[in-house]
Amino acid sequence: MAPRQARHPLSEFGLIRTLQRRFPSRDNALIRGIGDDAAVVAMPAGRHLVLTTDLLAEGVHFDLRTASFEDVGYKAAIANLSDVAAMGARPEHVLVALAAPAACAAPQILQLYKGLMAACRPYRVSLIGGDTSASANGWFLSVTVTGTVPAGSALLRSGARVGDAIYVTGTLGDSLAGLQLLSRRRPMAATRLPPADRRFLLRRHRRPLAHCRFGQLLGTHRLATAAIDLSDGLSGDIRHLCEESRVGAELHTAALPLSPALTAYAKAAGTDPAALALQGGEDYELLFTVSPANLRRLQRAAGEPGRRLTRIGVIQPKSFGIRLRDASGNLRRLPVTSYEHFRS
Repeated sequence: MAPRQARHPLSEFGLIRTLQRRFPSRDNALIRGIGDDAAVVAMPAGRHLVLTTDLLAEGVHFDLRTASFEDVGYKAAIANLSDVAAMGARPEHVLVALAAPAACAAPQILQLYKGLMAACRPYRVSLIGGDTSASANGWFLSVTVTGTVPAGSALLRSGARVGDAIYVTGTLGDSLAGLQLLSRRRPMAATRLPPADRRFLLRRHRRPLAHCRFGQLLGTHRLATAAIDLSDGLSGDIRHLCEESRVGAELHTAALPLSPALTAYAKAAGTDPAALALQGGEDYELLFTVSPANLRRLQRAAGEPGRRLTRIGVIQPKSFGIRLRDASGNLRRLPVTSYEHFRS
């Protein structure tokens, strides 16, 4: 359960002043931030503006019985920062629109903003505006992040070509396993899982990272031909990239990067770890394609300690479709098991 909060009088304009004071901007490009009808930002010469937004609704994207207000704010920011990372852009500013129930307490809102800015701070992203409203039915949070990218170097989903290698950062399926632990969908697995593995999976769900700097490296050095962030799940997101590039893909089950904690969880839950990796959303890893000519350059440029890159397949002609090759070498069509809104 979310912790009970002491009641404090909530004032819209008082909240705005509090946010100005607690999260001041020191961005030289910001001409005017919170306090006017709109923010004013100076655009650097030779760069393109990148814009992304995400809407989170209570009961659909988050559950306050299993997530704190800081968790909600943090992940709302990461969802947008990861989109900017997938474009190869540098995130710069954030705007937040919030609708809160009339019975909410001021500390709850401030905790939400605290989590949001904790995600933004490592990338020096400034809060420059937004809106607040009362809600008659739960919490709603809309976050917009702006960024910039050198003109002509934005990473798109549409650049993959036949023969390109398919890569992912990090490990897959961890966030879904963490969510299942929180929702007690598999209670026996929770009791059998070592505490360190449980902590790892919960952190991967509650505090994922956005690969902003690596995305910029891929774009600036033109190492990737296409990219997308893994927010909905590998089986769905690879389809988005292939549709935009008008290509097919062959993924290799044995190559999917799995954390030891996920493998332990799958064993305890009696499920297939590869299925979790294909289905799981909100890992916020980057999926990207690399031409054969750039593979050595990628290995040299991406050698930062602690960064894990895994080659999981190859781009095929569109007629090939999207297929999964299992450990025995058999091919089968890859069904979409990722989350999708409005799908019955």
